Amino acid sequence: MPSVASLIALRALADTPGAAQAFVGFGDPVFSNTQFASVAGTEGDAFVSRGGLRMRNVPVRLRSLPKMRDIDSAEFGMLPRLPDTADEIRAMAAAMHADPARDVFLGKAANETAVRQTSLKDYRVVAFATHGLVPGDINGLLEPALAMTAPHIAGDPNGDGLLTMGEIFELEMNADWVVLSACNTGTAAGAGAEAVSGLGRAFFYAGARALLVSNWPVETTSARILTSDVFTRQQANPALSRAEALQRAQIALIDGAGFIDPDSNTAAFSYAHPIFWAPFSLIGEGGNGQSAGESP
Repeated sequence: MPSVASLIALRALADTPGAAQAFVGFGDPVFSNTQFASVAGTEGDAFVSRGGLRMRNVPVRLRSLPKMRDIDSAEFGMLPRLPDTADEIRAMAAAMHADPARDVFLGKAANETAVRQTSLKDYRVVAFATHGLVPGDINGLLEPALAMTAPHIAGDPNGDGLLTMGEIFELEMNADWVVLSACNTGTAAGAGAEAVSGLGRAFFYAGARALLVSNWPVETTSARILTSDVFTRQQANPALSRAEALQRAQIALIDGAGFIDPDSNTAAFSYAHPIFWAPFSLIGEGGNGQSAGESP
Protein backbone atom coordinates (compact mmCIF):
# COMPACT_ATOMS: atom_id res chain seq x y z
CA MET A 1 0.00 0.00 0.00
CA PRO A 2 1.26 3.53 -0.70
CA SER A 3 0.24 4.84 2.73
CA VAL A 4 -1.68 4.08 5.93
CA ALA A 5 -4.40 6.50 4.78
CA SER A 6 -4.80 4.40 1.63
CA LEU A 7 -5.23 1.28 3.74
CA ILE A 8 -7.97 2.98 5.78
CA ALA A 9 -9.76 4.14 2.61
CA LEU A 10 -9.51 0.64 1.13
CA ARG A 11 -10.92 -1.06 4.22
CA ALA A 12 -13.89 1.30 4.13
CA LEU A 13 -14.86 -0.33 0.80
CA ALA A 14 -14.83 -3.87 2.17
CA ASP A 15 -18.60 -4.18 2.56
CA THR A 16 -19.60 -2.11 -0.47
CA PRO A 17 -21.68 -4.01 -3.08
CA GLY A 18 -19.93 -4.44 -6.41
CA ALA A 19 -20.53 -2.19 -9.41
CA ALA A 20 -22.97 -3.28 -12.11
CA GLN A 21 -21.04 -2.52 -15.30
CA ALA A 22 -17.85 -4.36 -16.27
CA PHE A 23 -15.42 -1.89 -17.81
CA VAL A 24 -14.77 1.69 -18.88
CA GLY A 25 -11.51 2.83 -20.47
CA PHE A 26 -9.80 6.04 -21.58
CA GLY A 27 -6.81 5.90 -23.94
CA ASP A 28 -4.76 7.39 -26.77
CA PRO A 29 -5.34 11.05 -25.78
CA VAL A 30 -4.20 13.77 -28.18
CA PHE A 31 -1.93 16.54 -26.90
CA SER A 32 -1.38 18.88 -29.88
CA ASN A 33 -2.91 20.04 -33.17
CA THR A 34 -0.17 18.23 -35.09
CA GLN A 35 -1.07 14.94 -33.44
CA PHE A 36 -4.77 15.53 -33.99
CA ALA A 37 -4.17 16.16 -37.70
CA SER A 38 -2.29 12.86 -38.00
CA VAL A 39 -4.80 10.67 -36.15
CA ALA A 40 -6.35 9.46 -39.39
CA GLY A 41 -2.96 9.18 -41.13
CA THR A 42 0.12 7.07 -40.72
CA GLU A 43 2.29 9.40 -38.64
CA GLY A 44 1.21 7.75 -35.39
CA ASP A 45 3.88 5.08 -35.71
CA ALA A 46 6.54 7.72 -35.09
CA PHE A 47 5.26 8.21 -31.57
CA VAL A 48 5.37 4.56 -30.52
CA SER A 49 8.99 4.40 -29.46
CA ARG A 50 12.14 6.36 -28.74
CA GLY A 51 14.40 3.42 -29.39
CA GLY A 52 14.75 0.26 -27.39
CA LEU A 53 16.44 -3.12 -27.45
CA ARG A 54 16.98 -5.27 -30.50
CA MET A 55 16.52 -9.03 -30.41
CA ARG A 56 17.34 -11.14 -33.47
CA ASN A 57 17.50 -7.92 -35.50
CA VAL A 58 13.87 -7.09 -34.70
CA PRO A 59 13.38 -3.84 -32.72
CA VAL A 60 11.60 -4.04 -29.38
CA ARG A 61 9.48 -0.91 -29.31
CA LEU A 62 8.84 0.62 -25.91
CA ARG A 63 6.10 3.15 -25.34
CA SER A 64 7.39 6.70 -25.40
CA LEU A 65 8.48 8.38 -22.21
CA PRO A 66 7.63 12.05 -21.64
CA LYS A 67 11.30 13.07 -21.30
CA MET A 68 10.67 16.54 -19.95
CA ARG A 69 12.83 16.82 -16.87
CA ASP A 70 16.01 17.99 -18.63
CA ILE A 71 14.14 20.61 -20.69
CA ASP A 72 14.07 24.19 -19.42
CA SER A 73 10.46 24.77 -20.51
CA ALA A 74 8.22 21.77 -21.18
CA GLU A 75 4.75 22.42 -22.57
CA PHE A 76 1.75 20.07 -22.53
CA GLY A 77 1.76 19.81 -26.34
CA MET A 78 5.25 18.28 -26.26
CA LEU A 79 3.97 15.04 -24.76
CA PRO A 80 4.34 12.15 -27.24
CA ARG A 81 1.12 10.50 -28.31
CA LEU A 82 0.58 6.79 -27.51
CA PRO A 83 -1.62 5.54 -30.36
CA ASP A 84 -1.05 1.88 -29.55
CA THR A 85 -2.86 2.29 -26.22
CA ALA A 86 -6.14 2.41 -28.15
CA ASP A 87 -5.70 -1.26 -29.03
CA GLU A 88 -5.04 -2.10 -25.40
CA ILE A 89 -8.20 -0.36 -24.21
CA ARG A 90 -10.22 -2.14 -26.91
CA ALA A 91 -8.68 -5.50 -25.95
CA MET A 92 -9.56 -5.03 -22.27
CA ALA A 93 -13.08 -3.96 -23.23
CA ALA A 94 -13.47 -7.09 -25.36
CA ALA A 95 -12.18 -9.30 -22.53
CA MET A 96 -14.78 -7.77 -20.19
CA HIS A 97 -17.60 -7.90 -22.78
CA ALA A 98 -18.04 -4.14 -22.46
CA ASP A 99 -20.01 -1.99 -24.87
CA PRO A 100 -17.38 -0.20 -27.01
CA ALA A 101 -19.82 2.52 -28.07
CA ARG A 102 -20.61 3.42 -24.46
CA ASP A 103 -17.58 2.34 -22.45
CA VAL A 104 -14.52 3.14 -24.61
CA PHE A 105 -13.17 6.72 -24.86
CA LEU A 106 -10.28 7.18 -27.29
CA GLY A 107 -8.46 10.11 -28.89
CA LYS A 108 -10.51 13.30 -28.71
CA ALA A 109 -13.04 11.55 -26.46
CA ALA A 110 -10.40 10.71 -23.82
CA ASN A 111 -10.71 14.02 -22.00
CA GLU A 112 -11.33 15.41 -18.53
CA THR A 113 -15.00 16.15 -19.16
CA ALA A 114 -15.64 12.57 -20.27
CA VAL A 115 -14.05 11.29 -17.06
CA ARG A 116 -16.10 13.61 -14.87
CA GLN A 117 -19.38 13.02 -16.69
CA THR A 118 -19.05 9.22 -16.70
CA SER A 119 -20.60 7.54 -13.68
CA LEU A 120 -17.38 5.76 -12.70
CA LYS A 121 -18.99 4.24 -9.60
CA ASP A 122 -20.98 1.97 -11.92
CA TYR A 123 -17.86 0.19 -13.27
CA ARG A 124 -15.82 -2.66 -11.79
CA VAL A 125 -12.73 -1.91 -13.92
CA VAL A 126 -11.63 1.63 -14.84
CA ALA A 127 -8.62 1.92 -17.17
CA PHE A 128 -6.43 4.87 -18.14
CA ALA A 129 -3.85 4.27 -20.87
CA THR A 130 -1.82 7.47 -21.03
CA HIS A 131 1.16 9.26 -19.50
CA GLY A 132 1.52 9.39 -15.75
CA LEU A 133 3.18 12.71 -14.89
CA VAL A 134 4.95 13.91 -11.77
CA PRO A 135 5.67 17.47 -10.59
CA GLY A 136 8.08 19.23 -12.92
CA ASP A 137 7.35 17.14 -16.00
CA ILE A 138 5.58 20.10 -17.62
CA ASN A 139 5.29 23.79 -16.77
CA GLY A 140 3.13 24.53 -13.75
CA LEU A 141 2.54 20.91 -12.73
CA LEU A 142 2.73 20.78 -8.94
CA GLU A 143 1.16 17.37 -8.25
CA PRO A 144 0.99 13.93 -9.92
CA ALA A 145 -1.43 13.75 -12.84
CA LEU A 146 -2.68 11.70 -15.77
CA ALA A 147 -2.46 13.37 -19.19
CA MET A 148 -5.77 13.60 -21.06
CA THR A 149 -6.64 15.13 -24.45
CA ALA A 150 -5.78 18.83 -24.77
CA PRO A 151 -8.80 21.01 -23.90
CA HIS A 152 -8.77 22.98 -27.18
CA ILE A 153 -9.01 19.69 -29.10
CA ALA A 154 -11.61 18.17 -26.77
CA GLY A 155 -13.72 21.35 -26.76
CA ASP A 156 -13.37 21.63 -22.98
CA PRO A 157 -12.86 25.31 -22.05
CA ASN A 158 -12.87 24.49 -18.33
CA GLY A 159 -10.12 21.86 -18.47
CA ASP A 160 -6.34 21.90 -18.73
CA GLY A 161 -5.77 18.38 -20.08
CA LEU A 162 -4.50 17.10 -16.73
CA LEU A 163 -6.40 14.82 -14.39
CA THR A 164 -4.50 15.79 -11.25
CA MET A 165 -4.22 14.03 -7.94
CA GLY A 166 -6.56 16.60 -6.38
CA GLU A 167 -9.16 16.03 -9.09
CA ILE A 168 -8.93 12.26 -8.70
CA PHE A 169 -9.70 12.66 -4.98
CA GLU A 170 -13.04 14.17 -6.03
CA LEU A 171 -14.07 11.23 -8.26
CA GLU A 172 -16.58 8.63 -7.07
CA MET A 173 -15.64 5.04 -7.83
CA ASN A 174 -16.55 1.54 -6.77
CA ALA A 175 -13.84 -0.20 -8.77
CA ASP A 176 -12.27 -3.60 -8.19
CA TRP A 177 -9.41 -2.47 -10.43
CA VAL A 178 -8.05 0.81 -11.73
CA VAL A 179 -5.56 0.19 -14.53
CA LEU A 180 -2.87 2.85 -15.05
CA SER A 181 -1.17 1.57 -18.18
CA ALA A 182 1.55 3.20 -20.25
CA CYS A 183 4.53 5.17 -19.04
CA ASN A 184 5.93 4.74 -15.55
CA THR A 185 2.70 5.15 -13.59
CA GLY A 186 4.27 3.20 -10.75
CA THR A 187 7.55 5.06 -10.43
CA ALA A 188 8.38 7.75 -7.91
CA ALA A 189 11.41 9.31 -9.59
CA GLY A 190 12.02 13.01 -10.03
CA ALA A 191 11.83 16.10 -7.90
CA GLY A 192 8.82 16.08 -5.60
CA ALA A 193 7.55 12.90 -7.22
CA GLU A 194 5.07 10.60 -5.53
CA ALA A 195 3.64 8.87 -8.58
CA VAL A 196 2.15 5.72 -7.09
CA SER A 197 1.87 7.11 -3.57
CA GLY A 198 0.12 10.24 -4.84
CA LEU A 199 -2.05 8.81 -7.61
CA GLY A 200 -2.56 5.60 -5.66
CA ARG A 201 -3.71 7.42 -2.55
CA ALA A 202 -6.11 9.48 -4.64
CA PHE A 203 -7.63 6.48 -6.42
CA PHE A 204 -8.04 4.52 -3.19
CA TYR A 205 -9.76 7.49 -1.59
CA ALA A 206 -12.02 7.79 -4.68
CA GLY A 207 -13.09 4.16 -4.31
CA ALA A 208 -10.60 1.80 -5.99
CA ARG A 209 -9.73 -1.53 -4.36
CA ALA A 210 -6.61 -2.25 -6.41
CA LEU A 211 -4.34 -0.57 -8.95
CA LEU A 212 -2.51 -2.23 -11.82
CA VAL A 213 0.45 0.01 -12.66
CA SER A 214 3.59 -0.12 -14.83
CA ASN A 215 7.01 0.66 -13.39
CA TRP A 216 8.85 1.38 -16.64
CA PRO A 217 7.98 1.87 -20.35
CA VAL A 218 6.33 -1.26 -21.68
CA GLU A 219 6.45 -2.99 -25.06
CA THR A 220 3.05 -2.46 -26.55
CA THR A 221 2.07 -5.92 -27.87
CA SER A 222 3.03 -7.80 -24.71
CA ALA A 223 1.29 -5.16 -22.56
CA ARG A 224 -1.93 -5.59 -24.51
CA ILE A 225 -1.73 -9.38 -24.22
CA LEU A 226 -1.04 -9.29 -20.49
CA THR A 227 -3.66 -6.74 -19.42
CA SER A 228 -6.44 -8.28 -21.50
CA ASP A 229 -5.49 -11.78 -20.25
CA VAL A 230 -5.77 -10.66 -16.60
CA PHE A 231 -9.41 -9.70 -17.08
CA THR A 232 -10.24 -12.63 -19.36
CA ARG A 233 -9.15 -14.90 -16.53
CA GLN A 234 -11.22 -13.07 -13.93
CA GLN A 235 -14.25 -13.11 -16.22
CA ALA A 236 -13.89 -16.87 -16.60
CA ASN A 237 -13.33 -17.42 -12.87
CA PRO A 238 -14.76 -14.62 -10.66
CA ALA A 239 -13.39 -16.33 -7.54
CA LEU A 240 -9.81 -15.92 -8.79
CA SER A 241 -7.87 -13.42 -6.70
CA ARG A 242 -6.49 -10.33 -8.36
CA ALA A 243 -2.93 -11.29 -7.46
CA GLU A 244 -3.34 -14.78 -8.90
CA ALA A 245 -4.96 -13.46 -12.09
CA LEU A 246 -1.95 -11.20 -12.64
CA GLN A 247 0.50 -13.99 -11.77
CA ARG A 248 -1.14 -16.44 -14.21
CA ALA A 249 -1.20 -13.83 -16.97
CA GLN A 250 2.51 -13.12 -16.44
CA ILE A 251 3.39 -16.84 -16.51
CA ALA A 252 1.33 -17.32 -19.68
CA LEU A 253 3.23 -14.44 -21.30
CA ILE A 254 6.57 -16.01 -20.30
CA ASP A 255 5.56 -19.43 -21.64
CA GLY A 256 3.79 -18.14 -24.75
CA ALA A 257 4.90 -17.86 -28.36
CA GLY A 258 6.43 -14.40 -27.92
CA PHE A 259 6.41 -11.68 -30.55
CA ILE A 260 5.33 -12.89 -33.98
CA ASP A 261 7.06 -11.01 -36.79
CA PRO A 262 4.22 -9.96 -39.13
CA ASP A 263 6.53 -10.14 -42.18
CA SER A 264 7.72 -13.72 -41.69
CA ASN A 265 4.88 -14.95 -39.42
CA THR A 266 7.50 -16.52 -37.17
CA ALA A 267 8.46 -15.92 -33.55
CA ALA A 268 10.99 -13.08 -33.48
CA PHE A 269 11.72 -13.10 -29.75
CA SER A 270 10.36 -14.51 -26.52
CA TYR A 271 8.38 -12.57 -23.92
CA ALA A 272 10.18 -14.47 -21.15
CA HIS A 273 12.57 -11.56 -20.51
CA PRO A 274 11.46 -9.50 -17.46
CA ILE A 275 11.30 -6.31 -19.53
CA PHE A 276 7.98 -7.60 -20.90
CA TRP A 277 6.15 -8.98 -17.85
CA ALA A 278 7.89 -7.54 -14.78
CA PRO A 279 6.86 -3.87 -15.20
CA PHE A 280 3.35 -4.58 -13.94
CA SER A 281 2.58 -4.33 -10.23
CA LEU A 282 -0.60 -4.89 -8.25
CA ILE A 283 -1.10 -2.35 -5.48
CA GLY A 284 -3.91 -2.52 -2.94
CA GLU A 285 -6.28 -5.43 -2.33
CA GLY A 286 -4.81 -8.48 -4.03
CA GLY A 287 -7.35 -10.94 -2.64
CA ASN A 288 -10.55 -12.39 -4.01
CA GLY A 289 -11.68 -10.77 -7.23
CA GLN A 290 -15.29 -10.63 -6.09
CA SER A 291 -16.69 -7.47 -4.56
CA ALA A 292 -18.92 -7.76 -1.53
CA GLY A 293 -22.42 -8.79 -2.46
CA GLU A 294 -21.41 -10.72 -5.59
CA SER A 295 -22.01 -14.43 -5.87
CA PRO A 296 -19.66 -16.92 -7.62
